[in-house]
Amino acid sequence: MESWYLLYCKRGQVQRAQEHLERQLVNCVTPMITLEKIVRGKRTAVQEPLFPNYLFVEFDPERIHTTTVNSTRGVSHFVRFGTQPAIVPTDVINQLLSYQPGSDITDPETPYPGDQVVITDGTFEGLDAIFTEPDGETRSILLLNLLNKQVLRSVKNTEFRKI
Repeated sequence: MESWYLLYCKRGQVQRAQEHLERQLVNCVTPMITLEKIVRGKRTAVQEPLFPNYLFVEFDPERIHTTTVNSTRGVSHFVRFGTQPAIVPTDVINQLLSYQPGSDITDPETPYPGDQVVITDGTFEGLDAIFTEPDGETRSILLLNLLNKQVLRSVKNTEFRKI
């Protein structure tokens, strides 16, 4: 009887494992999520796996043996409880596949308005500031406290980081 199992794949080889498993007629699922991140100084939307390095697979162990799946290129091992591979309930897989986030999700390293940041490069290096808003794709506006006066300053996204 077909059941869902969870595989842990080698670092960066989830796609490779998925391709080889699908050739063996194993159903594979990798839930994806869209994140707003700062990549190379630009604020962009990036699609990433919800569970990095994990792959949900559905197969019948009586038709395709678990050692065949385990020895597939890119696969490290099954997630197990004791000696048996853990069976993932079908309801969990259905919820993962049907989940549609209501709003944009932001990477924890990406600052929100009001977050404290530290300037790491440039004229104001080492100063603490408050992130106010993005200023285009590659810059952001920060609120600095200089000589007891609050000043808004546009700074490159690569020149500060969230505290």
